[in-house]
Amino acid sequence: MNAIEIRNLTKNFGQKQALSGLDMTVPQGAIYGFIGENGSGKSTTEKLICGLLVPNGGTIKLFGRDYRDADVRSKIGVLIEAPGCFPNYSVWNNMMLQAANLDIANPEEEVRKVLRTVRMEGSASNKFKNCSLGMKQRIGIAMALLGDPALLVLDEPINGLDADGMRIMRDVLTDVTKNYNCTVVVSSHILGELEKIATHYGIVRGGKMIKEMTAEELNADCPTFVALQTKDMEKTMTLLQQKYARVTLENQFIRIYDGVNAEDAVKYLYDNGILVTEISTDKIGLEEYYIDLMKEAR
Repeated sequence: MNAIEIRNLTKNFGQKQALSGLDMTVPQGAIYGFIGENGSGKSTTEKLICGLLVPNGGTIKLFGRDYRDADVRSKIGVLIEAPGCFPNYSVWNNMMLQAANLDIANPEEEVRKVLRTVRMEGSASNKFKNCSLGMKQRIGIAMALLGDPALLVLDEPINGLDADGMRIMRDVLTDVTKNYNCTVVVSSHILGELEKIATHYGIVRGGKMIKEMTAEELNADCPTFVALQTKDMEKTMTLLQQKYARVTLENQFIRIYDGVNAEDAVKYLYDNGILVTEISTDKIGLEEYYIDLMKEAR
């Protein structure tokens, strides 16, 4: 069973169409990286899934049932934009208020559990207003985890964090899927970080899903390349283009694609009077794959 199945979803805001026939499939247990430009429809889709907006058309099913089903709604944890906390209250008191709102049995035990999960147990006495951005994002996730949800929907939880904050957030999201048996939908513009944790991806543009894939499919679609520099880059480009099918210039490095052997490329250039000054073998990542896909979609 899939955690989310969306078919032909549409949403209009006045004369503006935010979603135009969007399809989306999120398997249970996935960390689903939801990717797209600003205004592409990511946040609108997440708000529709959570029942914060009403669609104009299409269907949304969560765990095989209509998203408006009361039992299904109780299985969703949400962090969109910012956590709703009282700034002068402590982290603990804010969490306890949310536990009371959800009528959670054994609230103290449950709050301690989710604070441990998000690495905030040592900051429970801090006032919310004194917490860093990363801490506030983790508090929001802790609130969303109250009640043991089966689906967690997060809008840009990584953006604005420093390197250490992003590392902690990666660990938290990975732990959530393991310890809570929870499916996570997470949007982010920081694709390098998303690539480290996502098991599935959905790429949306102009209110439509243009690509869904697993992490394995992404890896298979991302070619390896040899990157090199010489003292005569113009002559080097000309020579390499005569021998290899795909040669590009990226960030002051010449790239040769399609599984080229680095030693063969160096020997070919040496035989033609060119010495390679720097060389490496690398692979296209999610960010570059996404940028190329957006160029093709235009």
